[in-house]
Amino acid sequence: MSEDRDKWARVRIIMIGVVFGLLFLIVAGRSFYLQILQHENLVKKADKQHQHRVELTPARGSILDRNGTTLAESIHMDSCYAEPRRIKDVDGTAGVLAPILGMPKSELVSHLSTSKSFTWVARWLAPEVATRIKNMKLPGIGFAPESKRFYPNMEIAAHVVGFTGRDPNGLEGIELKYDSTILGNTGYMITERDALGRNIEVKSTVIKDSSPGKSVILTLDKTIQFIAEKELAKAVTDSNAKAGMAVVMESDTGKILAMANYPTFNPNAYARYSLAQLRNHVVTDSFEPGSTFKVFTIAAALDTNTIKPTDVYNCENGIYRFSGRTIHDDHPHSRLNISEIIKYSSNIGSAKIGFKMGEAKLSSYLRNFGFGGRTGIDLPGESPGNLKKHWYGIDLATISFGQGISLSTIQLVTAVSAIANGGTLMKPYLVEQILDDSGNLVQKFEPQAVRRVISADTAQKVTKMMETVTVDGGTGTKAALDGFLVAGKTGTAQKVDPVTRAYSPSKRVGSFVGFVPADRPKLTIAVIIDEPQGVKYGGIVAAPAFKGIAQNTLAYLKVQPNVAIAPAKHPAATAAAAATAAKNVKSVKSVPEPAVETVAEGDEEEMPPEGEVMPNFSGMSMRRVLQVMEKRGINIRLLGSGRATEQSPPPGQKIRGVGEVWIKFTPSA
Repeated sequence: MSEDRDKWARVRIIMIGVVFGLLFLIVAGRSFYLQILQHENLVKKADKQHQHRVELTPARGSILDRNGTTLAESIHMDSCYAEPRRIKDVDGTAGVLAPILGMPKSELVSHLSTSKSFTWVARWLAPEVATRIKNMKLPGIGFAPESKRFYPNMEIAAHVVGFTGRDPNGLEGIELKYDSTILGNTGYMITERDALGRNIEVKSTVIKDSSPGKSVILTLDKTIQFIAEKELAKAVTDSNAKAGMAVVMESDTGKILAMANYPTFNPNAYARYSLAQLRNHVVTDSFEPGSTFKVFTIAAALDTNTIKPTDVYNCENGIYRFSGRTIHDDHPHSRLNISEIIKYSSNIGSAKIGFKMGEAKLSSYLRNFGFGGRTGIDLPGESPGNLKKHWYGIDLATISFGQGISLSTIQLVTAVSAIANGGTLMKPYLVEQILDDSGNLVQKFEPQAVRRVISADTAQKVTKMMETVTVDGGTGTKAALDGFLVAGKTGTAQKVDPVTRAYSPSKRVGSFVGFVPADRPKLTIAVIIDEPQGVKYGGIVAAPAFKGIAQNTLAYLKVQPNVAIAPAKHPAATAAAAATAAKNVKSVKSVPEPAVETVAEGDEEEMPPEGEVMPNFSGMSMRRVLQVMEKRGINIRLLGSGRATEQSPPPGQKIRGVGEVWIKFTPSA
């Protein structure tokens, strides 16, 4: 019996030992799981239970122009917060802070009477204000460093740079497009909580400072941007227009050197402006281009050998009827060659070229020029414009001269650059480099060719034709520059009334687009004036702004003139002036066709007095001709050099009303 009891006791001891061993293993395993495997998760849960994180505004990287000038930056400022539970005299504290912060005392009292342990009082205080409050050492009032977005140049390039909200996330422009790149890491403070989850106090130090994001360097040049904005503002003001747009692009690369909208805004106080004022109309808005579009129709027709530069079209003396519809020219012409169709901006000539080319070919070329699709520029909200997929009836005619199609300013300047650079469509872009917070290069963007649109030979032919627009008799003489050849095109388009969906009888868009120097293009410039009052022609309201932008930008870039300055329109009949004119006439680009009495789109060339008859200039030198012109008070187009061999009208015939007034000179044998 004794042995059985001993044996049973040992069994029980073993069983109890096994049970305790298993319990120990379970406890050990659980402890390992909680203390080792779940350590980080549990620590985070514990922190959440007794700590509350207050996020601070993250710093953003800078935005700079191509020369390193800062366009946007984050500056460190103090933000004032309160710990209401530690404020014993709420009324007194509010009474002291209210006049300093410029806030109503009642608002501050309400703010400080909250049951929360943390609340912001005022964000991003001016240094002198923050220092003044700090020196008071008010109980329960503290400060935390935050970043605030600042735009040192205010209105300059505002629509390109954009702005940020209080977050501060980008809301427009480069700030929005590159938000994830520019935005830095968020900093934070910690508030302590008790066992019931109630906030106790704010730690006196920032646990983590916000770190800046990457910086971007733009292709934009602040000086050129200033020039463009200044000239655009003048053009809009002078024409009493609703608004205006201007773009300056490097013809060969697609780099945007300036992009201006007027009226503009101050991004430091963007909340004061309407949504329409904040929008970058150059990219987001589309409009009917009018006559500027004719260069693309003619470029397409030349490139497909549908027409030749020497072809002549009957422009029907300004009225062309077909299929029950009528096309008008602003000024009547009978027969015009291709160059003259551009020079005098003939709708009828362009329509006939469109008919000859056909919908399939013309549509294909226009889409290759980029119309009907986005350019891909690195800005938000780009409009694709509208190029119909199916053309009906009169569409082929109207689209040929820029009606019934819409495009954006960035599309227009990009397409014209393809003509300027020899036929290649380049992708427009604004960001050239991205740098990290130490200034090291992270990414570099290079010019990107999209496709070849026309041949180099076609581009050269169209360029020569566009040059005639800015010489005497053309529609864009106010865009001509001393010392440079200018290739351009005017446009005056009706606007569609958004209510009636019909063309407005009074609202117009005046435009001028071109490139300089025409013989070695560097800059493509477009100026669009929206709803000018009074005279509405693009050659009058937009061309002068083009001239101002081009002239000042070329001087800034130190591009040297390479064409002799032509004689004044009403030349002084001095020996020196005549000698200079005779000497330089060969080096100045001349136009093969004579001037005409009236031209399209508002050319204001003065004609001789009524009743003046044409003298006999046969055999005269240019100097002698200039002397006679001044004496008689007449203005005649001079072609060539040497001695006068031909003239129009013939000697003794009245000058007024004959149309062509010119003298042709031939070198002596």
